[in-house]
Amino acid sequence: MHSYTYLQVAEQERVFTVTIRREEKLNAMNREMMAELTDCFGWLHRQDQARAVVLTGTGKAFMAGADIEGYHGFDMAQFFAFQDQGREMYRSIETCGKPVIAAVNGYALGGGFELALACDLIVASEKAKFGLPEVKLGLVPGGGGIQKIARAVGPYAAKELTMTGRFVTAAEGRIMQFVHQVTEPEALLETALKLAQDIAAQAPLAVQALKKLINEGRDASLETAQAYDRAYLASLFHSEDAKEGIAAFVAKRPPQFRGR
Repeated sequence: MHSYTYLQVAEQERVFTVTIRREEKLNAMNREMMAELTDCFGWLHRQDQARAVVLTGTGKAFMAGADIEGYHGFDMAQFFAFQDQGREMYRSIETCGKPVIAAVNGYALGGGFELALACDLIVASEKAKFGLPEVKLGLVPGGGGIQKIARAVGPYAAKELTMTGRFVTAAEGRIMQFVHQVTEPEALLETALKLAQDIAAQAPLAVQALKKLINEGRDASLETAQAYDRAYLASLFHSEDAKEGIAAFVAKRPPQFRGR
């Protein structure tokens, strides 16, 4: 298992937990942290034993955005290199073959909100706060968050959130449907792990296909997306997992999926 400066990685029953550890800076991201997250999710993508991932933070924040002090004084080329590295980090989560659950323990602001939106599901503590406050700096979100939040909550709510830069509570996020579940702070990790374990118990190839189909199908026409669905169904039909799932159903026993 890899060792990182800003991340702690642990495994329990095929579920990996990645914890961001830069508590003194509210887990604000710098270039080293972005490189570590990109490397970590690339590594997790290649691990057959990994069935699901929980991503969380320590202290009062999930991630309070980018470390502004770190890029203060950048020229435009340096600034966009920083933004490009961030987009690569988010993409490593979106393309990871494992479902990723964000367990948002506190502030998820700017790039931290974009990080949560890159995950497949968001479980949030009652103390969590979400926001894209870049407008207060005279900027706009640079990691893809504008289009992601617009797709998640609709264009009108997205305009209100980004144009005011206000913070959203976990309860409001649940109403807006980008938060899957709200928990008491002390139950956050347990709840996220339970959800991850429920997913990890399913057929891995089918779970991977569902993530890919939903992520990619939303930008395709309905006809094209349904053709993708059919193609993946055909590829899974002869898999060992499909045979096992059907046999287990007929025998009325729990299936033993192997990702084959």
